[in-house]
Amino acid sequence: MAHTYHELKEKTLQDLRAIAATIQHDAVKGASQMNKDHLLPALCKALGIDTHEHAVVVGIDKAVLKAKMHQLQKERDAAIDAHDAEALKNIRRQLHHLNHRIRSHRAHVG
Repeated sequence: MAHTYHELKEKTLQDLRAIAATIQHDAVKGASQMNKDHLLPALCKALGIDTHEHAVVVGIDKAVLKAKMHQLQKERDAAIDAHDAEALKNIRRQLHHLNHRIRSHRAHVG
């Protein structure tokens, strides 16, 4: 049975130990003595599961915002080369605003 990190994280210590008992891997040796904080990464290693929880952006088109940010970064570099402080300030504010929009729409899986 394939497990995910989030699914394993929600399980009780007893459930995790039961899963570990069915696995022959060095990472889960002594699982009956491990606490959940140690057993969870060991199980993930034994099962080949990525332990990083991915953040998902919901409600906006992140690709469009990132493209706009890349364009603004080019404009920012041009403003720096031209020593245009007013344009630079404006561009940095726009970049900050776009960054804020992306971060405010992040929802962690799990």
